[in-house]
Amino acid sequence: MNKITLTICFALLVVYQSVCQNNAQLNNKMKTRWGENVTSENVWQEYPRPQLKRGDWINLNGEWQYKIQKKSEPKPDTYQGNILVPFAVESSLSGVQKSLLPEDRLWYKRQFKIPDSWSSKRVILNFDAVDWAANVWVNGALVGSHKGAYDRFSFDITPFLKSEGEQEIVVAVDDPTSSEAQARGKQQMPQEGIWYTPVSGIWQTVWLEAVSSDAYIKEVKITPDIDEGTVSVIPMLNEPKLPEYTVRITVYEKDYKIGSALVLADNEGVIELNDPKLWSPNSPFLYDLNVQLIDDSGAVLDEVESYFGMRKISLGYVKGNQVMMLNDKPLFHYGTLDQGWWPDGLHTPPSDEAMKYDLEITKQMGFNTVRKHIKVEPDRWYYWCDKLGLMVWQDMPSAMVVIPEEGKERPTHVQHVTRTGDDLNRRSESTAQFEWELKRMVDLHYNSPSIVIWVPFNEGWGQYETCRIADNVKAMDPSRLVNAISGWALRPCGDLYDIHTYGTELRMAPSYLERATAIGEFGGIGYPIEGHLWNPDMRNWGYQTYQTEKELLEQYKYKFDQIVKMKKERGLSAAIYTQTTDVEGEVNGLLTYDREIIKIPVNVLNEIHSQLYQAENEE
Repeated sequence: MNKITLTICFALLVVYQSVCQNNAQLNNKMKTRWGENVTSENVWQEYPRPQLKRGDWINLNGEWQYKIQKKSEPKPDTYQGNILVPFAVESSLSGVQKSLLPEDRLWYKRQFKIPDSWSSKRVILNFDAVDWAANVWVNGALVGSHKGAYDRFSFDITPFLKSEGEQEIVVAVDDPTSSEAQARGKQQMPQEGIWYTPVSGIWQTVWLEAVSSDAYIKEVKITPDIDEGTVSVIPMLNEPKLPEYTVRITVYEKDYKIGSALVLADNEGVIELNDPKLWSPNSPFLYDLNVQLIDDSGAVLDEVESYFGMRKISLGYVKGNQVMMLNDKPLFHYGTLDQGWWPDGLHTPPSDEAMKYDLEITKQMGFNTVRKHIKVEPDRWYYWCDKLGLMVWQDMPSAMVVIPEEGKERPTHVQHVTRTGDDLNRRSESTAQFEWELKRMVDLHYNSPSIVIWVPFNEGWGQYETCRIADNVKAMDPSRLVNAISGWALRPCGDLYDIHTYGTELRMAPSYLERATAIGEFGGIGYPIEGHLWNPDMRNWGYQTYQTEKELLEQYKYKFDQIVKMKKERGLSAAIYTQTTDVEGEVNGLLTYDREIIKIPVNVLNEIHSQLYQAENEE
């Protein structure tokens, strides 16, 4: 057997082992109590975009047909079974639980009907997230394409609809996962260590909505200003329109109208609020917003409901240290690293109730912050943070191509794609896509009062031109803080100096006059509980691992006391504990992966954490 043959055999063996290992993970049947109750009739029925809500809509979640085949094969005539949308093909709740390899293409198909009441309206087809590259056909015609796993996209499908009867949607999805450089967060094939089961295909709600005219409200940008006691609202149409389109903006406090403005479409309206109620974790007050597109006669062409919170996030000096301020008062950010993974739904929570549960428990434990770790959630997740009063550090999902910055060494603890001769072109394409998705994340979630910090990079993963990227994010959204890089490969830019420290004895980041100091990750205390493990045969690990609840509590309290001391004596401004729940082989969550066991009682954690806020009040 010659050298070339040996090389080919070895490569095939690696691929075979990779697929086998990944499929072994896909055979896991761990369910949550919410997942046990999911059916094709009740799956994710809530309106998916609480900040841009219309009355006329049809939910397309439920059973679709699917087929996995090679990219080289033509569009299929027959399909191999049913898949439950919006769960990724790898998840058990999808009913499929199969790997999508880089050379594969995932096809979807379903029929739907248009109500007679929509016959004179425009019909918009909405996808809230598809991982990763999607092409969409309606009644055999290609209506559009999209790349990106974490942002929503829509198509006006009115020209492609039949006058009556069944309509057909076909979707084709490609997902290279870890074989290419797209933003994918913790997804990896094969799953191992801190990298999790890949997520491919439709993983958020698919739905139709009806609008009454060619012009309709596409987005609304809302900016509170507590210093001036005003809220700025910019209603943006689906495309630039002539100035005869006017928008009526009305603010409500509960059911009472408290302010309004008339503006031209795509222009700013500023509404004064008398003695505004401020949003905070202790008082997450939200105002309601009604936005109407009207014509010259005063007829309403389109109408959406939204909401906003009046709050301000900034830096300020306390005892010579820069600290984070909420509404011009210092507030220590203490939260959990929340990765948003589920044993039965993977990226997709089994239900809105399940998603809300994680946040409610986090708040009851006495945390005021959640760091959403290299994942972007469905809009309703941010809605619940807004309603419950949890501040959010929002990470950008990382890509894994490493591009060293000029004059800098390659960061350690980083996965990267091997460079090839055409790396320069691929790098240009991948970074342009990354920056487009980063902009989309900021734009689409700009209105959520709970989001207080954007985090473009984590631990050097896919990190490049850090200060330029951080400056770009700040320019896109001056109203929030920017944590340029959380952990490891730090750079002299952004609003925070953020280190990660997982030892029993915590490190303290040095203080800087121009930036607040944060511990973006600490803890990671493992406690495996038999009967609640993703895979009992794999390595279930934490940065330190203990076997009893008593040991876990002692170690948690020991690390927490160091955080309190650092805040009081060294000006520490924030700390994020790893993590909310176990995730696959990581058993360092405060809850088990199936959410059945809370490892430290909620009331005990709440009492411990109250010391942190007591110390804050004493200063």
